[in-house]
Amino acid sequence: MSEVTQILNAIESGEPRAAKELLPLVYDELRKLAAARLAQEKPGQTLDATALIHEAYLRLVGNGDAPQWDHRGHFFAAAAEAVRRILVDRARRKQSVKHGGMRVRQELEEACLMAPEPSEDFVALSDALDRLSSTDPQASELVKLRYFAGLTSSDAAAAMGISPRTADRLWVYARSFLLRELEGS
Repeated sequence: MSEVTQILNAIESGEPRAAKELLPLVYDELRKLAAARLAQEKPGQTLDATALIHEAYLRLVGNGDAPQWDHRGHFFAAAAEAVRRILVDRARRKQSVKHGGMRVRQELEEACLMAPEPSEDFVALSDALDRLSSTDPQASELVKLRYFAGLTSSDAAAAMGISPRTADRLWVYARSFLLRELEGS
C-alpha cells in the first residue's frame, strides 16, 4: 500500500494530523492537474493553479466530514471533480448580472479619448458652467479640472482635497446639470 493510500485511510479513520501529511505528498500532482485545467481556460483568468488546488484541497479535506477514498486514484478523481466544480462556480458567478455578466465589451476608439474641437458650443458651455458655479462652486471646479485640464476623477479629487467617491457624485451631478442647461439653450 502506498504512503498516499495509508494517509487517505488515516484521514478516513479520523486522524487529525493525517490531512496535514497528505498535502505535501500530492501537491505537485494536484498542481499539474490544476495547471492543465487552467491552460484550457480563456486568457485573463484571475485564478492561478496554486489558488485553485488550495481551494480544491480545502473542499476535499477541510470540510469536517470524513472523506471516503478507496485508493489514490479515487482521491485524484475527487480532486478533479472539485477543480471542475470550482471552475464552474466561478464561471457562473462571472455570468451573473451582479458581476457584470450581461456587459458587452466595446473597443475604445482613439477619437473618443481626444478632447473635442473648439466650437460655438464652448460659449454655451461656459455660460452653463457659470450658472453651475453660482449654485455649486465645487462641482464647477471639478468640471474645469476634468474637462478642461484633462485630469482623471481620482486626480481631480486629490487636487480638490475631496474623496474620489465624492468627486464621482459631483461629476454625475455636474454632467446632468450642464446637459440640462445646454439642451435648454
